Amino acid sequence: MRTSQGSKQSAQEAKRQEGLGNSPSSSRRFLLLLQIADSGFPVGGFAHSHGLEAMLKWGLLRDPAAVERFLTDAVTQVASGNLDFVQAAYRETAFQPLDHVCDAFLNNHVANRASRRQGQAFLSTVTSVFAFPNLIDFSTFVREQQLPGHFAPIFGRCTSLLGLQERESLELFLLMVLRGLLSSAIRLSLIGPLRAQALQYELAPSVMSFVDRWTQSDSPAFCQTAPVIDLLQATHDRVYSRLFQS
Repeated sequence: MRTSQGSKQSAQEAKRQEGLGNSPSSSRRFLLLLQIADSGFPVGGFAHSHGLEAMLKWGLLRDPAAVERFLTDAVTQVASGNLDFVQAAYRETAFQPLDHVCDAFLNNHVANRASRRQGQAFLSTVTSVFAFPNLIDFSTFVREQQLPGHFAPIFGRCTSLLGLQERESLELFLLMVLRGLLSSAIRLSLIGPLRAQALQYELAPSVMSFVDRWTQSDSPAFCQTAPVIDLLQATHDRVYSRLFQS
């Protein structure tokens, strides 16, 4: 009985560690995309508002139109400041210097801390859930080198190791950020769930256009596009009563 159970567990472990292979089928990639994008996939994104809560406390979100402008500006900022790192890590650029460049770029301590926490949570989750040998090796490398483990480069490298296509990785990253922003707006009672879904649909073409731009360019262009959001997000720790970590 014990031998049978041990063999069964070994077979299950081997199946988990197969990964998606070098040429995963589109249907299998699609299922993996759905799993990672699902709100139940624990990556810690719902603990962060990307500056939305601080903007609200400073009185800059006085009406629904202001909230919607914030969402557009925030997605633009995330794309401009993160997609280069996702793409470079996906393309197997040397990870250690890339992670340190990302660390230097995120000089807002609140955004930097949030990025590190999300990156480390994402890496821990995908390593535990999928347990592919290449993911385990990468996780060990990040831990042994004591790297910051920022979300964008971690996400790019992990999705590459999981066998997703580059465009799928970039789209998934932005859509997960957008979903988190909308969830934050709902919990702060700024918009309702139906309006949030409508906004996600309306902003999807912007996500696609950002991805088009990055997939058609080989030169890095990461930049800060919304300095007011960045400045006010840095005051998040001074907010007396808050729901989010950033």
